[in-house]
Amino acid sequence: MDMTALQRMLDAGRDSALLRFSLGKGLLDAGEPAQAAAHLQRCVAQNPAYSAGWKLLGKAWLAAGDADAAARAWQEGIAVAQRNGDKQAEKEMTVFKRRADKAITARG
Repeated sequence: MDMTALQRMLDAGRDSALLRFSLGKGLLDAGEPAQAAAHLQRCVAQNPAYSAGWKLLGKAWLAAGDADAAARAWQEGIAVAQRNGDKQAEKEMTVFKRRADKAITARG
């Protein structure tokens, strides 16, 4: 993924949910979860029905060490996936959220 080209597109005013998703994924893959989360928040703000955006946002928050934010993102993502009929995303986020909830409970 050419992050420089994606950033140039954003800088040129070609903002979109897909562009923000791509930037978020690239940053998450590069080990920059907090920066990834910022782009993914913009992704789901632009397209709240984008279940893949919610799923990746939860992963970014978890990688950044914020299990609470991850669980909230996945909860919203589960509702979106249910409305969209996206059963696979719903199942995945349900598992991710359950794990995050266990981590939150164990932490006290």
